[in-house]
This record gives sequence, C-alpha cells and structure tokens, in this order.
Amino acid sequence: MTDPSSIDVVAPNLKKRLSGVTSTVVRLVPVQKRMIGIVTTGPGLPPELPHIPLSRAATLPRDRWRVWHARRNTEMALGLIYRRILGRKYKLLFTSAAQRQHTGFTRWLIRQQDALIATSPQAASYLERPAKVILHGVDTEIFHPTTDKTALRRELGLDPEAVLIGCFGRVRAQKGVDLLVEAALRLFPTRPKAQLIFTGRITADNRAFTDQLLNRIADAGLIDRIRFLGELPWAEVVRHYQALDLFAAPARWEGFGLTPLEAMACGVPVVAARVGAYETLIRDGVTGSLVAKDDADALTAAVERWLDDDAGRAEAGRTAREHVFSNHSIEEEARSIVEVYRGLLA
Repeated sequence: MTDPSSIDVVAPNLKKRLSGVTSTVVRLVPVQKRMIGIVTTGPGLPPELPHIPLSRAATLPRDRWRVWHARRNTEMALGLIYRRILGRKYKLLFTSAAQRQHTGFTRWLIRQQDALIATSPQAASYLERPAKVILHGVDTEIFHPTTDKTALRRELGLDPEAVLIGCFGRVRAQKGVDLLVEAALRLFPTRPKAQLIFTGRITADNRAFTDQLLNRIADAGLIDRIRFLGELPWAEVVRHYQALDLFAAPARWEGFGLTPLEAMACGVPVVAARVGAYETLIRDGVTGSLVAKDDADALTAAVERWLDDDAGRAEAGRTAREHVFSNHSIEEEARSIVEVYRGLLA
C-alpha cells in the first residue's frame, strides 16, 4: 500500500477503454514518478503504474496540499467534489487539448481550476485564462526504428516486400479514414507493392461507415492490400509502427494528435492534415508532408510523392527520428509538467 506521505500528485483516469487521454497518463506517469511522488487512480490502467483506489483518493489525509491533475470534464468535477464537499486539500490542475469552443459547463469547471496546461498554442487560444503550453512528447526508448524490418513484418504477418502505409486510431470519419481509403483506391492499381493497414477499435456507431469502405475496397479488388486489423495490444501497436514505410494522419479534427510523433520516433515519415498540433510537429517536406484537411486530392498527391520515392522516404524517416529525439522527448514533457506541480505545491 502506498504511503500517503509519499503522494504529491494524483492523476485520475475515469475511462475504462483505451483513449488518447488514457495513453497520455500511461506514458507520462512512469517518467514523472522518477521526479515526484505521483499516483494514478481510476479504472483501465495497467497494473505496473503506481495506483490508489478512488475511495482512497477521496480520503487522503488533510495534512498538506496535493495536486489533482485532471484531463477530462468528469475528472475536473470529481476533483471539485473531493475538495469542496469532502474537504480534501487538492490543488486543481487541468490539461486541455481541445481546439474548439468549450461548453458553458466546461468553462465553469475551468474557472474553478488553480492552474491550466494546454497541449498546443491552438488549444490555449480557446481557454479564457492563461495556460502553460506543454507539447506532448514520446518515449524514444519505446518508439524507435527496428533493426530488421523484414523479420518484424514476417512475425506480424505483413508482406516483407510491401511499401506499407499505416493509419492508427479509432476508425471513424473524424480521423479521415475514408479520405485515406480514397487515396489508396486511386493509387494502388498502378503500384502493386503498396499496402495500407489501419489499427484501432471500430465502435458500433461506426460499423456502417466501415462496412461501406470495406465494400468499396472489395469492389476494387484490393481487400488483401487495404486491411483493418482492429484494436491491438499496446505493445503490438508499437511493433506495427516499426514495420511501416509511411504513416498517414488525415484527420478532419484533432485535439493534439500523438500518432505522428510516435511514427516519426520509429523512423517513419508522416503525411498529415493541417489540424491539431500537426503543423507544430511535422516539418513539411522534410519529415513528411502537411495537406489541407478534408482534401482527398491533396492527400493523394502527398501519399503518391512518398510512395514513389524510396530514397527520399528513407531520408525523411531518419530526419523524423532525429527531430523527435531533439524536440519532442517525453522526458522534457514530464519535466515541464512537474514544474507546474511544484509551483502549485510551493
């Protein structure tokens, strides 16, 4: 059992299924625990993370202040309940990734916080109060190029000879999955080595959307070259990044969007829409390409450029890895957040 005297920060996660917010907690806490006393609380987290039950988070001693670091509305609300109703001594911190006008209830919750973090300048612009901008980073020891891509692909059941494109995340229109399928349908008939894989959960409300895409793929005779692999364990997702030649993130909307950084850390160039923080993360023409959102023609042209340039793709992958290592390490993200914690606790 964790000694309460060692807990400086509680990072809640109030969602059972894997999501971008959950993966942020999973990535950051192991790094942050080397810097400060931090625990998680809530469902859906791996057992190796430092963790206390929600009931214990509600009954920690009132001997000193601790930080409650929320990343969702529900977590902000629970922090308020713990502080105002149960009298726990929590300093309230909220990280916002959203790039849209917040609802009235969310704005009210945000006003109750002691401090704010935004994951990009764009997200900060939608907050009504000053926020510290801290970009997400990735663990470059976990996300790194493979030493033998051919062997890895064989282990994963992927074609060792393919020029392999990937798109990872939940399968839905918001992610631009249909735009990427359209690009593949246009390009693949004249490029027999090109293949495309999607990983990510298909929810019931997106089943019809996915079935329509599968019907188009089947009608084009490309069912073996454009595949939906479903939701994979986290370690397998990392291995699939390492197996790629090109990553695509054609989202129509994105809060931050971590997948391009993860791909680039694995030495894979990225084609992405100009949404979320992608313009901050990707060096257009150097580590990949940026295209207008919801533009199938521009996406097709960018994918075509990298599909047809083996040497350029390899060079962009090497540069992408160096770019992430130098500018977007998870250690720097963790340190910056811990500085906010220490400021609240001072």
